Amino acid sequence: MGKNESIEALEHSDGVAALEQRLGVSRREFLQLCAAMATTMGLPKGADAAMAEAVASAKRPSVIWLHFQECTGCTESLLRAEHPTLEKLILDVISLDYHETLFAAAGHQAEAARKDAMKANKGKYLLVVEGAIPIKDKGIYCKVGGQTAVDMVKECAADAGAVVAIGSCASWGGMPSTGGNPTGASSAGEVLGKVIPNIPGCPPNPYNFLSTVVHYLTFGKLPDVDQLGRPKFAYSRLIHDNCERRAHFDAGRFAMEFGDVGHRKGYCLYKLGCKGPETYANCPTILFGDVGCASWPVGTGHPCIGCTEKGVGFSKPIHELAELKNIVPPLSFPRIFEDQGKGISFGSAAALAAIAGAAAGGSAMLARNLGAAHEAENKTAPKDKEGAES
Repeated sequence: MGKNESIEALEHSDGVAALEQRLGVSRREFLQLCAAMATTMGLPKGADAAMAEAVASAKRPSVIWLHFQECTGCTESLLRAEHPTLEKLILDVISLDYHETLFAAAGHQAEAARKDAMKANKGKYLLVVEGAIPIKDKGIYCKVGGQTAVDMVKECAADAGAVVAIGSCASWGGMPSTGGNPTGASSAGEVLGKVIPNIPGCPPNPYNFLSTVVHYLTFGKLPDVDQLGRPKFAYSRLIHDNCERRAHFDAGRFAMEFGDVGHRKGYCLYKLGCKGPETYANCPTILFGDVGCASWPVGTGHPCIGCTEKGVGFSKPIHELAELKNIVPPLSFPRIFEDQGKGISFGSAAALAAIAGAAAGGSAMLARNLGAAHEAENKTAPKDKEGAES
């Protein structure tokens, strides 16, 4: 960690000033971003300053970015973010030495650049894998430069300082691995035979990737991960826990059809198949696209499909009910549509009055008969001594 323990002290430092000129971003905005990343990741005091110093002064790590079975959506989400600092920061924080989509070079030149970057940064470069890796039939279903995806990822991972899988396809197979999976599409971790940091999502939030890279740049290691390899700072809470519609779930208010009254009022989408109760991600808190509140699937009115969760996204039908991980609605919750009371009709009132009148008359007659019977009984009963003397 750097010498400065306060991020405010860095605002006028030479390194941050140079970064401001290089990126065209205000130093305050840059420092705010570092503070936000440190807070989101749950890092201790002073980590935000260390991050800022590392980004401003440290040598950019070399990054080898591989593409396999995917739609390039992960890269697109990274480049199309609306926030003006993100695309500049991500390309300034790292030295992107190999990326098939962004490369100006092609063919033998591109492959030569990858080999040169790996040799020059042996043991230090960051390997990013985007897309599933087909292993069936010796991996013939995906080749780059005449080399299978299986061989390429193993070759690049052998001398990498760290390996990160970005997107659901690289993290657990994603869309290519569903159904019959004719190509044997597998995750990067499965091919390498070990748990590696995964940043799942279709696409994942670019800030989760940026935070992971900055953590690696600052501390020389990747952030803590869960048993599935996902960074805990981003994937340790259920979407359901922080969803803006959670109050409606707790109150038993659900949208039953797209466009119905409940849907228009923003009720919970659980009955429409929302997978938020069984999916771990920070989508409702970090949002997408830097365009403000509600900029995530559930916020726009569509159920979460569980794209960050293996066995949920691209496995369960979109509108199948989710498995509730940590909460079950109690029986005391009201039904979805409660019966509404109606005013009594004239006929019903008359009938009720007649029944009530008959009941009242019957009660009066019963009371009178009981009283008469009691009086007759007293007259025929023998008098006791005390009664006779009196």
